[in-house]
Amino acid sequence: MSLLRSARFPAIVLLVAAALGLVVANSPAAGPVDAVMHSYLGIPGVFELSVSHWIKDGLLAIFFFVVAVELQYELTSGQLNSARKALQPAIAAAGGVVLPIVLYAVIAWGSDAVDGWPIPTATDIAFALGVLAVFGKGLPSALRVFLLALAILDDIVGIVFIAVLFTSDVNFGALAGAAVAVVAFGILSRQLDTRARVPIAIMLVVLAIAAWVLVYLSGVHATIAGVVLGLAMAQRPALRVRHELEPWVNVIVLPVFAFSAALVAIPSVPLSQLSPAFWGVLVALPVGKLVGISLFGWVSLRVAHRGGPPPLAFADLLAAGALGGIGFTVSLLLSELAFADAPPLRDQATLGVLAGSVVSLLLAAGLVSWRAWHHRRLTATAQKPA
Repeated sequence: MSLLRSARFPAIVLLVAAALGLVVANSPAAGPVDAVMHSYLGIPGVFELSVSHWIKDGLLAIFFFVVAVELQYELTSGQLNSARKALQPAIAAAGGVVLPIVLYAVIAWGSDAVDGWPIPTATDIAFALGVLAVFGKGLPSALRVFLLALAILDDIVGIVFIAVLFTSDVNFGALAGAAVAVVAFGILSRQLDTRARVPIAIMLVVLAIAAWVLVYLSGVHATIAGVVLGLAMAQRPALRVRHELEPWVNVIVLPVFAFSAALVAIPSVPLSQLSPAFWGVLVALPVGKLVGISLFGWVSLRVAHRGGPPPLAFADLLAAGALGGIGFTVSLLLSELAFADAPPLRDQATLGVLAGSVVSLLLAAGLVSWRAWHHRRLTATAQKPA
């Protein structure tokens, strides 16, 4: 299980799963796999979803639950538990959101692809930390802390976008029912350490499923159920549940989603005919994130250093900015949502996410390796006897 929980493992598996999805979508197996993705599962006449929707709305809700538990911990006991600690990564995260939006809007302005502006705002925390673990031996721990806080704040932005931008025709009755289920879930979770923990655990699972179904029926994206359940659960049992779920999220949830999201046929058209949805994401992820995070991060060190974490060199901020450009999971979900009614644009935006994330990955690998080598050299020099 230690391998499944390691920082390196998710990044490798996600990359393989996405590559496999692209290969399958452009092979003779595309037809049968597409048929499977559009087949329906559930209780006939009561609650049925296609396999694709079960993956995007169901499996991914588990991932968002795990993210929310980590977010709850960081906000109460971790790296974001005070305004001073949170201010530097918050400023950098703002740059990593605003600049990609601006770049995408400039490229897509006046086209039907302009609605995809939220897509390049996300950072894939599992992928970014995985690349850092592979190439960053010797880097100061402050960089990992900074990147973790930055990615968590990015996740908050992504969650807000999903909840606000992609919700329509809200069924307030179902939403109220979901709220009741979440409150009951939060209260019961505080009784898990009693003798009745087995029946309480069963009731928690039932309440979580009920909350998810009601959120789905309300018109709000169902992954938000995972977020609110993760934030509502008592911290100690939530961290235990997160520990148990983490290997399954890494080996099943995220790879299956990456595979399904990457089932995109590569268009056989010249580069000049590719949509602004592709070019906007391709440019905004690596360039917007790199420039936005490093520039705003540099500003944050000058306006918010006192009482905050140790300052990072600008070159280290460049490495963090490149890592931030690995959008992947949340960006793929945002592309699905932004162009739900325009499959050709959705497919090109998905290709943009994959290509932009790969460019960012390669750039980050180079920058992180360079900075790690630099810090190891400095450490070795400092340890030499005078």
